[in-house]
Amino acid sequence: MSTALVFTDYGGPETQELIDRQQPVPGPGEVAIEVKAAGVNPADWKIREGRLGHHWKLPAPMGREASGVVTAVGEGVEDFAVGDEVLGLPATGHGGIAQHTVLSAENTVLKPEEISFADAAAIPVAGATAYDVTHQIELEAGQSLLILGAGGGVGLMAAQIGKVHQFTVLGVASASKKELVESTGATFIESGDGVNDRVRRLAPEGVDLIVDLVGGDALRDIASVAKDPQNIVSTADPATATELGGAGVELSGEGLAKITEVIKYGLVSPNVRERFSLADAREAMAVVETGHTAGKVVVEP
Repeated sequence: MSTALVFTDYGGPETQELIDRQQPVPGPGEVAIEVKAAGVNPADWKIREGRLGHHWKLPAPMGREASGVVTAVGEGVEDFAVGDEVLGLPATGHGGIAQHTVLSAENTVLKPEEISFADAAAIPVAGATAYDVTHQIELEAGQSLLILGAGGGVGLMAAQIGKVHQFTVLGVASASKKELVESTGATFIESGDGVNDRVRRLAPEGVDLIVDLVGGDALRDIASVAKDPQNIVSTADPATATELGGAGVELSGEGLAKITEVIKYGLVSPNVRERFSLADAREAMAVVETGHTAGKVVVEP
């Protein structure tokens, strides 16, 4: 048997439950792993609440990224073998917050020995997203990148990627995350009323790219500082970004392998800040659901 975190109905945290089930078996194009760590993301509770549709079969497993050791490979899988250390995205119908899960082979890469399992578990969603959102609009060294929501897992990695490329990085976040944002080399700008003016003082001519990780009114409030509205890219609110002249993030399919290489060489850190046991997985989800997490939260079965 294998324990997994699921939600039994669409709604609040009370629908989350740890259950015992048969150890999952990989299908064609899939690999089964013993989970060593799983990342926790805002998408997890948004799926549970039904914000992303009601098409998940209940009880629905939770967790969109994981790292671990391969225990079995499905038909047609040639790039992985039993015993390999890997990180990736769970296959359809599976979740990462579990003792065992099944990953999609095409969305899985080998884990470099230089990267811990905890850090590796923060890469498949947050790391790949940070890579794609900072590369969708190509900037040159010296150009300006503004990150709205710079204090979370994606934002901190996006800021570090910006510094690797020698962009001028401005990070908008709450006051409590000032030190963390500045640790990436970004210039901190406090979010909230008057943020537009604070950005203008640092970038009077506007910024070359806005990476939005918040959406809604926060994005509307700051959109005018973009030199070109087409250079607004959002992971959180593609509809508002499009309305403003920008776009939602486009997932390249290459981001996972590329950001893993960058992290392997120590150029970017996943910023894992809090680690929970599987028994405390619901607490881990609650921390992320507050919206005030700094860096990444992982569960280690």
